[in-house]
Amino acid sequence: MPLGREIDKPAPRLAGRVGIRLIRPRDAAPLAQLLTHNRSWLTRWEATHPSGRGPVPGSGSMRPVISIMRKQLRAGTGVPFVITYDGELVGQLSIAELSGGALQSSQIGYWVSQHAAGRGIAPTAVALAIDYIFNELGLHRIEICIRPENYASLRVVEKLGLEYEGRRAAYIHIDGGWRDHDCFVVVRGNLPPQLTEFLRQAIAGEQKI
Repeated sequence: MPLGREIDKPAPRLAGRVGIRLIRPRDAAPLAQLLTHNRSWLTRWEATHPSGRGPVPGSGSMRPVISIMRKQLRAGTGVPFVITYDGELVGQLSIAELSGGALQSSQIGYWVSQHAAGRGIAPTAVALAIDYIFNELGLHRIEICIRPENYASLRVVEKLGLEYEGRRAAYIHIDGGWRDHDCFVVVRGNLPPQLTEFLRQAIAGEQKI
């Protein structure tokens, strides 16, 4: 079940040149442009509807989509961030599948534009989101589920030292078919030393980003 409470609007979080902040209506145009320019880069990893229906991301106005995303805060079901690099919007990060009650868990999903890839931006953004989930939302467990073929995303969780928990067969409909995903986990009170050190270096500006 969702958290059962409204989530306060999160303050922007910054580590060196990388930041995450709540998505806002004026992000609609730059986000649509980013999605359009990254079609070939993102298509292989994007969720699709089994019926084959659904708009191509970025092909229409993003304002209604952003409005729906921001309503997740009031419903206690998710937190939609954008990822920035030197203040420029370069990707998205979503905290979803929020559960309260006995679970106290969530999932993180993310993508970064091709032109910004390979600079350590994604792991820094994920580390910031993990810190927010544990210290602001007070949750217990975070999952990141990644296709086994997505080597760039696998490198993110490897850098942060998240624990591999297992493979989920035919887990999510991605790029026109049901795809296996590998699940990586971190729990509150048992942070991997790699994650703590990565975030410390990013905040101190020691990361080569």
